[in-house]
Amino acid sequence: MSDKRTNATRKVRRLIRIVTLGLAAVAVVKEIRTPHDEREWHGVVVGFVPYDFRVPTVARVKERMWDPDGAHLVGPRVFGVGWTVNLGRVVAGARRQISA
Repeated sequence: MSDKRTNATRKVRRLIRIVTLGLAAVAVVKEIRTPHDEREWHGVVVGFVPYDFRVPTVARVKERMWDPDGAHLVGPRVFGVGWTVNLGRVVAGARRQISA
């Protein structure tokens, strides 16, 4: 039974990896097709998946990964395709639960 679960987990991870690489390829093609002076290297593909291929900055890392006052628990990744968890919001929520 454990081998079946492990095999299923591997298949899901592989599928996620393939989809992520495909979305990254779509994002790069989108940027390359944009005129050179209009390229931003961040945006959205397939209507809702965020991407950002700009060099990460400390300010962007704080904004996306450590924003306790932020409205969203999940936001765009600092670099790459998809989403990341706002750990600051998670910690702030946990602290509120503990102190209540």
